[in-house]
Amino acid sequence: MDRSVGNNHGFKYTVGGGVLSEEQRRFYEVNGYVVIKNNVSEALIDEVSNRLVEICDGKVKGDLMRIVKDPSLKQKGVQGINSVHKVQDFLYDDILFKYASDPAVTDVVTSIIGPNITGTHSMLLNKPPDADPGSSLHPVHQDLHAFPFRPADRIVASWTAMEKIDRSNGGLYVVPGSHNLELQLHDYFEDFKNTLYFGVKGFDHLPKAYLEMEKGDTVFFHPLILHGSGPNFTKRFRKAISCHYADSNCSFFDVKGTVQENVAAEIMDILSKFGYSGNFIGYWKMKSRLIKGPPGNFQNFDSHL
Repeated sequence: MDRSVGNNHGFKYTVGGGVLSEEQRRFYEVNGYVVIKNNVSEALIDEVSNRLVEICDGKVKGDLMRIVKDPSLKQKGVQGINSVHKVQDFLYDDILFKYASDPAVTDVVTSIIGPNITGTHSMLLNKPPDADPGSSLHPVHQDLHAFPFRPADRIVASWTAMEKIDRSNGGLYVVPGSHNLELQLHDYFEDFKNTLYFGVKGFDHLPKAYLEMEKGDTVFFHPLILHGSGPNFTKRFRKAISCHYADSNCSFFDVKGTVQENVAAEIMDILSKFGYSGNFIGYWKMKSRLIKGPPGNFQNFDSHL
């Protein structure tokens, strides 16, 4: 497939109309990501941080929200926020939705995918200290592996640092320009198996950009860019909040028979244990939430937990 820059005045991966400058758009076009410094307010980050503590302490629960504990810390009997690796699918939590719908974030998203925006995949990433390195790192991967909707160029992730993040506490790295690749075969290639932490092989020769971020900095990146993170070797946490956004008019497709079949099967197996009886596409529609613009294909579903 030809993924060369199209006719949008030399732009293919961004649509304009938001707050990104032409220089920032061109950086995203070439590299597949762009970092916006001081993007999210300290007040909102503090509110999100307090909510994370409430969730980890069991004071706040949601029908869709799922707490994922680090397997190595769980085995050691660690409790509370010190054991939680991430909180997933928070778009229907009123406090955390403030981040997903924050104009500081969505105005950048508008520049990349356009004005009709649905939040599709949301995570609070905690990465506590003292975890085994094998369960703390995330192998290099492409987020599109899990998404049963297209086109890829109308999907983008936001990933905001909630505290200082660097290589020592498991910061994010990206492979610049790898958004031009096709979707690769993902599998459990490492010596460990952290549930749903699929990875790809064959790209170790490509240079990585390690992102050093301060509280409130946000990186926006394409769903095909290769990225991952290392272990947390410090006594600090590595807290970040992330949301994937899609053009509400993206189209869904059946992943059966594709390189995405393995992740769909594993997700459905996990969901069945929580009583979900719908299908893979229904799951994605159920946990998505309209951010702005008219309802689209994500808002038409008949599935429930």
